Amino acid sequence: MRLSRGAKTFLGATTALVLFFIYAPLLLVVINSFNADRTFGWPPHGFTLEWWAKAFDSAGVRDALMTSLLVAVVSTIVSLVLGALLAMALQRYNFFGRDVINLLVILPIALPGIITGIALNNMFTTILGVPLSIWTVIIAHTTFCMVTVFNNVIARLRRANPRLEEASADLGAGVFTTFLLVTFPQLRSALLAGGLLAFALSFDEIIVTTFSVGAGETTLPIWILQNLFRPNQAPVVNVVAVVLIAISIVPIWLAQKLSEDASAGQKRGTKS
Repeated sequence: MRLSRGAKTFLGATTALVLFFIYAPLLLVVINSFNADRTFGWPPHGFTLEWWAKAFDSAGVRDALMTSLLVAVVSTIVSLVLGALLAMALQRYNFFGRDVINLLVILPIALPGIITGIALNNMFTTILGVPLSIWTVIIAHTTFCMVTVFNNVIARLRRANPRLEEASADLGAGVFTTFLLVTFPQLRSALLAGGLLAFALSFDEIIVTTFSVGAGETTLPIWILQNLFRPNQAPVVNVVAVVLIAISIVPIWLAQKLSEDASAGQKRGTKS
């Protein structure tokens, strides 16, 4: 369907307005991280790297950053294992209750974060009697990070040819050999894309973290929330926010690039 010139102009202007509304505040955060004015007056009253130096010298920022990285890395690894296994089980085998399990796997990412956080907090503190710590945060993040891996892997399995695995079995290969030599190469890009998305999702999560983190531990998003309205820390918060934006964008961009490359490769394979 071809659009008229007026429709194209309207859609282009609307798209530009929406993108400006979304990304202008992010650009303002980046500019204010170099703003010499502590009160963030506009236009900026000068250029400075003072806030960046203070951010890198802050022990609180470094500790929060290391905690966020630890939580994101561990929850991503666990999510890769559980998400891949669940996707293979639900896609390759028929059994009673498969549709229900599929719904239960996807549900955590569809629920509001505050509901998930309250539920996990009650489970840890009331039912299990486990003190909140860095490990309860990792478990909490795994519940929804696993969904991104699951969705990527099951989508790839639906496009993969199961006859390759059957042929491998007919030739005498065992289950693990078939997985390593036949299944895993087909899932490699999907696992990497899902892992990158899971890492980004975990790294900047704040609502579920608030309900599952221990009293003496702080992740980077929580540190930002705690220091956002403190006059002495406000300029440093902008620097930390810029770092958080950069760390979140890179995995998402890589995941999107991997998905596009994998789709292009499959189209070329189909044509040939």
